[in-house]
Amino acid sequence: MRLRTAAILLVLAAAPLPVCAVEAPLPRPKAGKVEIMPLSQVKPGMKAVAWTVFQGTVPEPVPITIIGRLKNAWGPKQDVILGKMGGKAIRTNVAGGMSGSPVYIDGKLVGAVALRLSVFSPDAICGITPIELMLEIKDFDKSRPADARTPDKLAEHHRSTVEVPTGMLGQVVSAGGSVSLPDQAQIMVPIEAPLVFSGFSDTTFHEFGPMFQQLGISAVAGGAGSDLHTNTPAPGWQHALSPGDTVAGVLVDGDMSVTGIGTVTYNDGSRVLAFGHSFFNLGPVDMPMSKGEVLMTLSSAYQPNKMANATEIVGALHQDRHSGIMGVLGAQSDMIPVTMRVRSLDDKEAVHTEKDFHFNVFVNQKWTPYLMMLTLFNSVSQLNEFADEATYRLSGKVELSGQHNISLSTMQASGGELPVPAPMVLAGWWGDKFNRLYMNNVKTPDVKRVSVTIDLLPERRVATIESAWVANTDVRPGDKVPVKVFLRPYRGEPIERQFNITIPVGLAKGDHRILLSDADTVNRMQSIAGAMNRFLDLPETVSLLNQERTNNKLYVSLLESAPTGYYDDKTLPSLPPSVLNVMQAPGATNRSLFTSPETASEQMALPFDYVVTGSYSLKIHVK
Repeated sequence: MRLRTAAILLVLAAAPLPVCAVEAPLPRPKAGKVEIMPLSQVKPGMKAVAWTVFQGTVPEPVPITIIGRLKNAWGPKQDVILGKMGGKAIRTNVAGGMSGSPVYIDGKLVGAVALRLSVFSPDAICGITPIELMLEIKDFDKSRPADARTPDKLAEHHRSTVEVPTGMLGQVVSAGGSVSLPDQAQIMVPIEAPLVFSGFSDTTFHEFGPMFQQLGISAVAGGAGSDLHTNTPAPGWQHALSPGDTVAGVLVDGDMSVTGIGTVTYNDGSRVLAFGHSFFNLGPVDMPMSKGEVLMTLSSAYQPNKMANATEIVGALHQDRHSGIMGVLGAQSDMIPVTMRVRSLDDKEAVHTEKDFHFNVFVNQKWTPYLMMLTLFNSVSQLNEFADEATYRLSGKVELSGQHNISLSTMQASGGELPVPAPMVLAGWWGDKFNRLYMNNVKTPDVKRVSVTIDLLPERRVATIESAWVANTDVRPGDKVPVKVFLRPYRGEPIERQFNITIPVGLAKGDHRILLSDADTVNRMQSIAGAMNRFLDLPETVSLLNQERTNNKLYVSLLESAPTGYYDDKTLPSLPPSVLNVMQAPGATNRSLFTSPETASEQMALPFDYVVTGSYSLKIHVK
């Protein structure tokens, strides 16, 4: 028996072992020329493979079974290929950030993963944008899509029910409401390109998140690599962004960053195509383009997303179109350098804490003002020790190429009956200045740099003009007339200020008024005139911004019954009726002339370290 067992073992040992076939790993797609599979050749049941990064920087293959073609899904004669993803995508589903993942059949490029089901699904069903549609994106196309996703579009859907200081702020208040845009009855929707925010507080996400959500943008907290502090392409950009790699469009970089994450579809060695759908559908753009790394891919049947960091800049995006984005390696985009200093002061105005922020902002007519607003709000929210009763004091400078610089100053107190928090009002005021600058209809500004300092004071500094007194109501030209004005602060004793006003030589005899007022009262007419003039050029816009009075001063003006004309950035006081009739005659000018029945001659501005509100007038009689 032992001999027989030994013989059997000997035979088994001598028999050849079966060889297990080990499938060779698929080669990663590379930049350069690639063969294209036309849409007409794509058939149901075909086996394809997509490449995308699930973690780190190396893309992995994902098997796809072609389901068929969804006719006219993108528009007339613009079909979408439906596929069922396998591999890791079974667990993750079709995740945000997969947009642009290149799809190959037999080594031929078919298109880019770009859509997913708009409802819960146990299967990873994706829509693939045919590569032919993406290759139609040309660098020289200067047309601008009408349905661009920009913050101003929110005002078309919602109107704020409260009166707010500025149009920019109104958009944010409107966007922050609980009302959402009408649900879209689409089966397949573009995969949201995650807009990754680094260095932003929870408060900022709470205030601004709804706006991005209503624009169809998924805002997520993330990080940015240490190299994302410059718009200059990093060394080695020539070999960056192979198909399947992570790519990002950069809206803000530096101490805080905002980047849109997706995947590279095609790279011919210079030109890069990605996303397979639009980013913001802006048309021609000039936005920094960076590499990226994926920390993890969050699995979810509802909203799976890649959590990723943008890393070094390697080029610039030049087109943001319906079927994808296009960038050029090595190209450099101009950004606006911003230095923002936020200080917390004690009751003696000694600096308690201080933070400096340095970042760069994407240049775009519609997005730059909003990004300025967003970053200022976020910077202020980093120092918020006295949120209940505090005053924010802002002073800033906008340096322009070929124009005068703009000096900006304001104060904003928290508390009271404001419908929104004081930091949001301050940010809205700041963003509105850039909105006016960029929305002039003649010339786009070239902003070289922006610097701003915001002081946080530990008390509510508001003072209302309560009453005034003049020593003598009967005056003569050349007289120096003593005047007292009384202001009522939020807390404490009334503030009294005495000054002398000189009655101008040549002031007409009769009744006149001395007007003591806040900045809004003095600015109102000129602001209306500027808003009515749709031909306002950039120099006039800059001039009007510099002429605006600041709200921490009390303005003393002499009013007389003679009309004032406002034309462009010019104030034309005491217009004779004959001149006014000529200027208002039909065909006299193609620009609007705005008039008021009185002429206000500003005599002086009394500085206060308070937000001054209200107005009061005193009657005088010139003999």
